[in-house]
Amino acid sequence: MQARERSEQKVRQFVADASHELRTPLASVRGYAELTRRIGGDLPQDVVYAMSRIESESIRMTSMVEDLLLLARLDEGREIQFADVDLTGLVLDAVNDAHAASPDHPIEVDLPDEPVEVLGDAPRLHQVIVNLVTNARTHTPDGTRITVGIAPVPPADGGGVDLTVRDDGQGIDPAFLPKLFERFARADSSRSRTAGSTGLGLAIVDAVVQAHGGRVSVTSEPGDTVFTVHLPDRTRQPVGAPAGSGT
Repeated sequence: MQARERSEQKVRQFVADASHELRTPLASVRGYAELTRRIGGDLPQDVVYAMSRIESESIRMTSMVEDLLLLARLDEGREIQFADVDLTGLVLDAVNDAHAASPDHPIEVDLPDEPVEVLGDAPRLHQVIVNLVTNARTHTPDGTRITVGIAPVPPADGGGVDLTVRDDGQGIDPAFLPKLFERFARADSSRSRTAGSTGLGLAIVDAVVQAHGGRVSVTSEPGDTVFTVHLPDRTRQPVGAPAGSGT
């Protein structure tokens, strides 16, 4: 068991180191491609197109590297800074951004009358919401309705808050559900996949939620897929809880 833990730690350290080192050359590739595109008015059209593709792919690779670096830091128990967070405000911001990015997906909110606060890391919780909404937009056809909701959990049921992202798309293959939150997992046969997906979005959701002492789950059938993020009661959240310390 100790040998396995050491091996896993070495892999995590390698991913963190490699991701960190890749950021600089990727920034250079993107910069030179962008510069060439801007000043390349007299270049052949196929060269201009090739440079635009290099720039686009360097942006995508940079996003993947940043995601890998974040996961490595979360594995080490870093990146989370706890404070009072207006979860209602985070949901409204994320939904408004999604409206602008994907007007072909109707997005609604189901929120309590009073703002809901949690103890957590605002940027990381915002990323959780964005990733879940983006997952629903990316893997469902235009016209699919998405609903983002918040529901306080009664103390008798353990307290805390449930954040849900629901869509009425085609659903997820039941055989794929157990590995949905694994890194680089893709359900090619169940939900349509568009270019640009890294397969890390839901892994980041899971890691961030665990770092908050919570848990994320999913249920799915044709016409009703629901991701539920449970965040524990604010008074019981262990400040500085390391990644992987789920309840």
